[in-house]
Amino acid sequence: MLTRLQVRGFKNLVDVDVRFGPFTCIAGSNGVGKSNLFDAILFLRELAERPFVEAARAVRGGEEVRSLFTTPGDGRMTLAAELLVPEEGVDDFGQRAEASNTFVRYEVSLQLERQGPGRPRDEIRLVSEGLSYITSGEARSRLGFEHQKVWRDSVIRAGRRASYLSTDLLKGVVKRHQDRPRTEGAPKGGGRTWEFPLATLPRTVLSSARNAQEGQTAVLVRQALRGARLLQLEPAALRRPDDEGSPDHLEADGSHLPATLYRLAGAWGSDEEAEAVYATLANRLAELLEGVGGIRIDRDEKRKLLTLMLKELQGPEFPASSLSDGTLRFLALAILEMDSEETGVLCLEEPENGIHPRRIGTMLELLQDIAVDPSQAVGPGNPLRQILVNTHSPAVVGQVPEGSLLFAEASGRAAALRLRCVHGTWRTRASEEVGTIALGQVLAYLNPVPEASPRGKARVADYARREVRQLSLCFEPQEGYEP
Repeated sequence: MLTRLQVRGFKNLVDVDVRFGPFTCIAGSNGVGKSNLFDAILFLRELAERPFVEAARAVRGGEEVRSLFTTPGDGRMTLAAELLVPEEGVDDFGQRAEASNTFVRYEVSLQLERQGPGRPRDEIRLVSEGLSYITSGEARSRLGFEHQKVWRDSVIRAGRRASYLSTDLLKGVVKRHQDRPRTEGAPKGGGRTWEFPLATLPRTVLSSARNAQEGQTAVLVRQALRGARLLQLEPAALRRPDDEGSPDHLEADGSHLPATLYRLAGAWGSDEEAEAVYATLANRLAELLEGVGGIRIDRDEKRKLLTLMLKELQGPEFPASSLSDGTLRFLALAILEMDSEETGVLCLEEPENGIHPRRIGTMLELLQDIAVDPSQAVGPGNPLRQILVNTHSPAVVGQVPEGSLLFAEASGRAAALRLRCVHGTWRTRASEEVGTIALGQVLAYLNPVPEASPRGKARVADYARREVRQLSLCFEPQEGYEP
């Protein structure tokens, strides 16, 4: 779970410092840079997995590496994230990993080396990298958003008192400090230190944290960053049936929806358990779509296919692929909400797309239910899951809690993104970096006065001239008239 993001020098994020809660909605006009905030999160994900140039090209608009760096600028980019990670997990080799601290801060600074003599293409050089802990005493103020102590106690673990990654600029190296497994009676922290020369590193040191024996917490931080996803639910992917060998987790584009539901219903469990899962999903879908009688997975024995079927209350049963695009997206998110194995940061652009205006509130309720509930302890029924959405719809803004809202606008140098929160909410108490927006400005956003296009303005002006001409003919003074 991402609790704070600081970005300097990434696209139009010249100097952004933003805090997130379990559910955050970023509202603003098209083209101000709302999506760039998501891209910064996804770039951090790619940096935890790939070499620098490959990571840059994997991000939207990153075909040219330099396009990710602010222009004009000095070619320097810094990304810092404060995040909560699971206490336990497994490394890339299946070994158990246990974090000594679950509230951490990761920071990476990069320098663009432009194409020139002796350099056939743009390259990226690592300037510094660090991974440190946030103490349990600092946790309450650093989280910022409203939460219960029982929730905080379930997600915060603190034991180590040394950094996991640090940069020694004098020696020109990044140090990775061993985070040894916690065993009864063993000292916390300590162990071997590895040094990596900054000048020759093709990727972040964190991306090499694959073995729990070398750095357990770093392994879990890397996995948490890799788990961030931008959900782009495509109707074509949502409509496809699955074969029995398909992956049984929902992909970012919505693929494998039938296989995921089949797993949740318990392919090898009892019929009663399966019916309970189907009934829960049908009831959720009925909040959006009238006349839902039931949902199930049809398993074709001959073709080994799984197809999601929907039954009407007073009508036939048909494949769910016959549903509208918006309804399919809602169905996919409802399945995701039921899946306790889905954790981490989930980004979604314009959730109102394809949803009838009267049902937008239903979609927003579902998204908030997907996010972790900070009033209860984290567990199978309350997974550590976060939802970030962006929108330009007043209908969405009018139904989102004030404390979950951020307003985006572009201004100044490089049309830099600026974020503002509603005055009096938790963000104004937790941070001085984010400006505030008055209630009157929120109301103006909710009730916009449409601005005509140049062609529309020309039509209005022409219409006005014709009306004035007609009126002048009607009231043309008669002979002998004296005003």
